[in-house]
Amino acid sequence: MKKIPFAEIEGVQVGNAQNDKAKTGVTVLCFPAGAKTGVDISGGGPASRETPVLDPTREDLGIHAIVLAGGSAYGLAAADGVMRCLEENGIGFDTGFARIPLVVQSDIYDLSYGSASVRPDSDMGYTACKNALRQNSPLSGSVGAGTGATVGKFCGMKQSQKSGIGYYAVQVGELKIGAVVVVNALGDIYAKEKKIAGLTNAQRTDFLDSVQELYRLAAPKDLLSRTNTTIGVVVTNGAFDKAQLTRIAQQTRNAYARSIKPVGTLADGDTIYASACGSLVQADVNMAGTLAAEVMERAIEKAVLSAKMDEAEYLANCLTY
Repeated sequence: MKKIPFAEIEGVQVGNAQNDKAKTGVTVLCFPAGAKTGVDISGGGPASRETPVLDPTREDLGIHAIVLAGGSAYGLAAADGVMRCLEENGIGFDTGFARIPLVVQSDIYDLSYGSASVRPDSDMGYTACKNALRQNSPLSGSVGAGTGATVGKFCGMKQSQKSGIGYYAVQVGELKIGAVVVVNALGDIYAKEKKIAGLTNAQRTDFLDSVQELYRLAAPKDLLSRTNTTIGVVVTNGAFDKAQLTRIAQQTRNAYARSIKPVGTLADGDTIYASACGSLVQADVNMAGTLAAEVMERAIEKAVLSAKMDEAEYLANCLTY
């Protein structure tokens, strides 16, 4: 197994757009030739668009873009701009009367950081898609959909820490698997059982344990109002169908369980997509799912470690009631 740049996975192109002042943004994964895709939704409050088309019992046409964004449900408007951009570039299914791109989307809740009134819109989605079609190399950190991502919010924003978006990819033989993830979790983030980000004490001098705080408080104040979501995508050149990709997405969820504690609560909208851009590379689905989870773990770590910023700047953007 060797590490490779995410951009070496053929068939997927990534682009970002963001409002740096309002701390929100959009990341678009574009599949010009289409990509078979499955999804696993484990969180209790996902903000999503068109995910029912990924059900393995539905027609397996493939999709043309996955949109990751901030803004919670408001940010779903970004997909309109993505569809407009794809149509202008001749990407989508030709129905005879119109070309229709299939676009799915998941959003994080970042309204408690930066600005609650500025959200990704159609124009921001259009810009991110346009940037994707230029084949830019993807960037980890506080960019795109990761611009407003934060973690460790069990005791409120003032005891949380900055997170972002992360990429990681590997190759085993001819099989390539990459992961991209926006880490916006209620819980703490771990790398190989070492805590690297999350809930701090009131003085921000040391970590607290979010799981232990959950046990201690039992019913934390305003837990559900501090909505969170970790949204990720696994991309491979393997020849998998929609049912197999759904299984790969489900296995990838193990990365969330290993890296985020607690995870999958009703205050999270955790979602993982799995997309196949290829049709020639044969691989065992169990191996691919196991590898995808490992790659996603590394992407989660990258999202956190690439998003460090000045403490004063961070606290200035944390909104309170």
